Amino acid sequence: MLATATLFQYLARQFLFWLGSVFLILTALFEVFDLVEMLRRASSKDIPFDVVLQLNLSKLPHLVQDVFPFIVLFGALIAFWRLAKSSELVVIRAAGISVWQILAPSLLVAFLLGVFQITVYSPFSASLRAKYEELESEYFSNGSEQLTVSKTGLWLRQTHEEGQAVIHSRKTENGGTKLTDVTVFLFDKDEKFDGRIDAKSAVLEKNQWVFNNATVSEINGRGELKEHYALPTNLTEEKIQESFASADTLSFWQLPEFIKTMEEAGFSANTHRLRLHSMLSTPFLFCAMVLIAATFSIRASRRSSTAFMVLGGIMCGFLLYLMTNVVHAVGLATGLPVSLAAWMPAGVSVMLGVTALLHLEDG
Repeated sequence: MLATATLFQYLARQFLFWLGSVFLILTALFEVFDLVEMLRRASSKDIPFDVVLQLNLSKLPHLVQDVFPFIVLFGALIAFWRLAKSSELVVIRAAGISVWQILAPSLLVAFLLGVFQITVYSPFSASLRAKYEELESEYFSNGSEQLTVSKTGLWLRQTHEEGQAVIHSRKTENGGTKLTDVTVFLFDKDEKFDGRIDAKSAVLEKNQWVFNNATVSEINGRGELKEHYALPTNLTEEKIQESFASADTLSFWQLPEFIKTMEEAGFSANTHRLRLHSMLSTPFLFCAMVLIAATFSIRASRRSSTAFMVLGGIMCGFLLYLMTNVVHAVGLATGLPVSLAAWMPAGVSVMLGVTALLHLEDG
């Protein structure tokens, strides 16, 4: 029992070491390449270097988070390959220990790492991503529309030729292009209150909001009832959808409440629901990466095995990335349940890894 526990700890430490090494190498590469890209974008604008560096560092955790499955894959590939090349795996197998017992420490570490990512790393990454998008909008974008969805409904700020308008609606339909129980606060170019509009409903048409049964009140309090009233706007349905908080800026703990709020307000939350289920599948996806890595590296014994391992790992990583993007796009664009689209890459990868290892073990 003591020998088994010692072996378990040794294998777990080996996997953690190479996992950390790959993580640090890829993080350094992302930092350098993204900083160069930020400097290129900032070269045409008068942006201080400290702001560029702040943008770069705020974006980095999210970039690393997206490639965590590949970090696990390549960390496991190197760890198992090193153990096989040093004949340690041969000795372990000769002692009567099965491949599943050898993989147990790495699978446990990978699963716990997945739990850590969605519960701890995700909130950290999401908060910095929100900061990055705020800075990017301030320094690189000229958009002036802001949209917020809360329990009280939708709040939208827009600019027009005569000033600004803050629109509030308790209920929306058709992707935010039809509003119900609408109140609009009007401000002039100096941001002074200029009037108010109350309407039963409003519909977004080309370059204007059309309010039905609207009461238009001036700053002196006089109100005028109008059957139809038009307010200029440059918003479209696509811009409204894009104005929502990005799923990447919300942590695992914030997503359920945000999804509920969006659906109560009448918007589709499929993108955010897909993100939530993708997070939930992360521990199992990491375990799948360990299983796939083992099929390529755990029996390595010849020089030719190195090239096979590297090529196989790269191909598997590329195919998994491609499959994930395709399945997610299908889930958002068709009637395929987003929960199924989110769990499919992890489920298929686990089944393929288990099948390959069963074949190797029986052989």
